[in-house]
Amino acid sequence: MKKKLVAVLLTACLAMVVVAGCGSSSSRRTTSSKTSTKNDSKTFVIGVDDTFPPMGFRNKKNKIVGFDIDLAREAAKRMNMKFKVQAINWDTKEMELNKGNIDAIWNGLSITEERKKKMDFTTPYLQNDQVIVVKKDSSIASKDDLAGKTVGCQKGSSAEDALEADPIYKKIKGGKPTEFDENVSCFQDLDAGRIDAMVVDSVVAKYYIAKHHSNFKIVGESLQPEQYGVAVKKGNTKMLNKIQKALDDMKADGTAGKISKKWFGEDIIYNK
Repeated sequence: MKKKLVAVLLTACLAMVVVAGCGSSSSRRTTSSKTSTKNDSKTFVIGVDDTFPPMGFRNKKNKIVGFDIDLAREAAKRMNMKFKVQAINWDTKEMELNKGNIDAIWNGLSITEERKKKMDFTTPYLQNDQVIVVKKDSSIASKDDLAGKTVGCQKGSSAEDALEADPIYKKIKGGKPTEFDENVSCFQDLDAGRIDAMVVDSVVAKYYIAKHHSNFKIVGESLQPEQYGVAVKKGNTKMLNKIQKALDDMKADGTAGKISKKWFGEDIIYNK
């Protein structure tokens, strides 16, 4: 009897697991479907890393704000579309585009040859470069001084690409950088002494240092000059053209310049 009872109980448990598993799978599909349907033709949805000041980040009220957010909101208005900001995992940004969960990535996205194979870009709207940040009392004064040091950067970022493309990459401690999901954690580990240096976008570094009156400094030459652009799904020419026109108009009438002055204190919009 005991054996039969155990067998019955096991069968019942397995049935419950199967049902529960099917329910979970169905639930995930429903959630995914709901996420996609929110991205309708009347709403302009941009994907951002919400820990990337001053391009896109959460303020004290937990609202996503920033330079790129203001630019994109103005673009949506000119495209006669509603505007929505969607926080995404930066390491899976291409997947979010391809799934249709977002219309564009508008968040300090560097234009690279590798990324152009996977996404379509607008013309550049901002000039940038990758820089080395250390604590003010650090002995690191140049790129060569990174040899044997622990270097951090955001995973999947152009900072990581720039570091990997440089000869110093193989000389840093461990033969690879310490990866972080976002730059804020990288800054925090640098401040705590858990890493010796970090590579990050210059616009981010300058803003962070000025805003937080931090104990950091930028050293040496930049690793890689680059430009920011807005990316859409490969082949989505209709959306790309709409964004491009809005950007061009904003540059021409000075609106983009005003937004730049609000966040950077000067007009640094790239107009070439």
